Amino acid sequence: MSDEFKSFRCQSGFSSPPCYVAEVAPEYFDPLAVDPEQARDVAHWRKAERTRLRAARLALSVGERKEIGEALAGHLRQVLKDRFGGAPGKVFSAYWPIKGEPDLRPLMAELHQAGISVALPLVETRAAPLIFRHWTPETRMQRGDWNIPVPPPDAHVVTPDIALAPLVGWTTDGYRLGYGGGYFDRTLAALTPKPFVIGIGFQAAQLKTIYPQPHDIPLDLILTENGVQAEEKAI
Repeated sequence: MSDEFKSFRCQSGFSSPPCYVAEVAPEYFDPLAVDPEQARDVAHWRKAERTRLRAARLALSVGERKEIGEALAGHLRQVLKDRFGGAPGKVFSAYWPIKGEPDLRPLMAELHQAGISVALPLVETRAAPLIFRHWTPETRMQRGDWNIPVPPPDAHVVTPDIALAPLVGWTTDGYRLGYGGGYFDRTLAALTPKPFVIGIGFQAAQLKTIYPQPHDIPLDLILTENGVQAEEKAI
């Protein structure tokens, strides 16, 4: 490990130091691609940041979260209009909000009514890429992994053209801090062609860096309640 990274490990100046004793899925890091000690330090730091950022967003009032969700929906409508002509004929993967995430379900219903095919991601096999099932406002949801509502097995499996990625944290160079399971990165690496991926998060969740590792894939666009914060040409 370099002296520079050693000094990074427990220095002040970060929201939380990267030397917390916490773990994420061990298979998420490739010991052949990065220094194992460095990977552990980054994993510990990310774990602490996830805890901090999730607590901060859960501390928001219902009204504050509703206002942020509405602002995000407005920005997302504009992105779909400007970049995809409104996205007719496209498959749009959204997400079912959990743990204080911005709620875009009204926009999902609106897009469905406009003739856009809406899908939701779910875990079908542990430690494998996500799959995407078609969703409509009439879909009878069932509980999936982590008790998240998902479309039932008889819903059509689709491949998204545009996919939303909920963010725990984000950086202006397009990197996403997620929940630590690695599912989204595995999915992006496996999908061909790769969908246009839009990160959805809170402005207050901005980070200077996530200390990107070889498995981290930057997103095409990042949106917060303040609008576009990172985009492909700048990444």
